[in-house]
Amino acid sequence: MDRTSELRMLIRENREEELYFTDEEIRYYFRKNNEDMEATAYELLLIKAEDNSIALPNGLSVNSKENYWLRLAQKYRPNGSRTL
Repeated sequence: MDRTSELRMLIRENREEELYFTDEEIRYYFRKNNEDMEATAYELLLIKAEDNSIALPNGLSVNSKENYWLRLAQKYRPNGSRTL
């Protein structure tokens, strides 16, 4: 499995209709995060958590999945601990 596919698995983009990022975007963020798989997954999930609720003209709305993505991102959150 290549790195792009592995990252897609971590951020729950397993089916074509679920794709949020292009392969190029995933590769960009992977390089930006020094090829750290978990740091990249964390950043991508935070991006996916941006409010995506929709208000329709007839008063109906579609709820955001922000909390779902933030909970999943916590799994990959860097702990910031360092050796002294």
